[in-house]
Amino acid sequence: MRLVLAVALAMLAVPALAPALAEVRVPESRAEISLSFAPLVREAAPAVVNIYARRVVEERRSPFADDPFFREFFRDFGQMRPRVQNSLGSGVILSPDGIVVSNYHVVGQATEISVVLNDRREFSARVLLADEQSDLAILQIEDAGDMPHLELRDSDTVEVGELVLAIGNPFGIGQTVSSGIVSGLARSGMATGNMRGYFIQTDAPINPGNSGGALIDIRGQLIGINTSILTRSGGSNGIGFAIPSSLVQQFMEQARAGHARFQRPWAGLTGQGVDADLSESLGLDVPGGVVIADMHPASPFGAAGLEVGDVILEVDGQPVNSAPEMIFRMAVRGIGARAEVAYVRGGDALAAQVDLIAPPDLPPRDETVLGRREILEGLTLARINPAVREEMGLGEGAEGVVVLAPGDIGARLGLRSGDIVLAVGRVAVEEPADVAAILRRVSGRVAVQVQRGNQRIALRFRV
Repeated sequence: MRLVLAVALAMLAVPALAPALAEVRVPESRAEISLSFAPLVREAAPAVVNIYARRVVEERRSPFADDPFFREFFRDFGQMRPRVQNSLGSGVILSPDGIVVSNYHVVGQATEISVVLNDRREFSARVLLADEQSDLAILQIEDAGDMPHLELRDSDTVEVGELVLAIGNPFGIGQTVSSGIVSGLARSGMATGNMRGYFIQTDAPINPGNSGGALIDIRGQLIGINTSILTRSGGSNGIGFAIPSSLVQQFMEQARAGHARFQRPWAGLTGQGVDADLSESLGLDVPGGVVIADMHPASPFGAAGLEVGDVILEVDGQPVNSAPEMIFRMAVRGIGARAEVAYVRGGDALAAQVDLIAPPDLPPRDETVLGRREILEGLTLARINPAVREEMGLGEGAEGVVVLAPGDIGARLGLRSGDIVLAVGRVAVEEPADVAAILRRVSGRVAVQVQRGNQRIALRFRV
């Protein structure tokens, strides 16, 4: 009897369901999603664009480049020659006046950028703000009219298991949509390149060319910008990463404020995530948080009362389990804001209000440019301080003198922007003026010792 009643009720519900199935709108329930993603895609796809970027790069062509053995020893040998480099990716329109977000690795340092809409209209664009560390860039479409755009959703409200769509231009074959779920949150240190931060993980297939494309929820709101995949084959294995929309919002605000470079708050400390072994020694019941290993005297965390050995558990109510997560939470708040920080000291739970400040330009950078009669004419140097570290993307422990620009002669010798000068000849350098003074006294063969990433390099030349 119950079975018959259930069948009868289902048959009565069919006429009422038919008009809803015929209605073209964004699906709002799991039942509607199971029928089709088409209304959702129709709503969101016009705001996702294809981006074609062109840049001229200087590369050193060595006569040993094709030799598998000698090319490693002569990597910096040979003349610098310009080469045109093209890149292909995706982007998302964020506002009716043509503000677009994409990845830095798609448009960074590009000399020409073309944005192609879903309806095949093509526009030129220029970069307003770009940041290699976050792998984000904000563009402005030239002569934009009333553009289709996506709304940003607060990425802190996203949950694991939510249905999502990835929209982009994989392999340059044209706009493509793939579906999946949010597989994980708070992924840090999982992506490649120079990126640092916090990512949303998804199993929606993402491939080369999807970079800069949209990751949207079932309401068509942007929750992330697709940026990379974890793969051994070069194709999608169902592990993709997206930059959260809350960081995109901060980028958009700074671009509208006229900033050409992304400004992130300065922590002035180094720390490490707390694992099981470390949590036991710190007296924590559960592993988690970031223990402060070192702190700059001007750190805003120190000014708020925190000390080396304290374990930071939360920033603005959000848990942090690694240094990149903490940096992300600070970047989302922005310079000038105040963050509520929860931490533990000696087993006691404490809280503090931390002012988020820009990295201080102290001690003075003493920027120095070698003049016409100097050996390395045009070489620009600066003392490393917190502001210089941030601008040049140097590690928190970097000290000494950094190359801001190598100049024509320095570039031919192999110097690069970001090199840390350790010594000239056998004389160690501590400030920019030391380099100029030593070069005025040398003769014959000279070696400049520099630190480049994890490598220590000697660049030799004759005066």
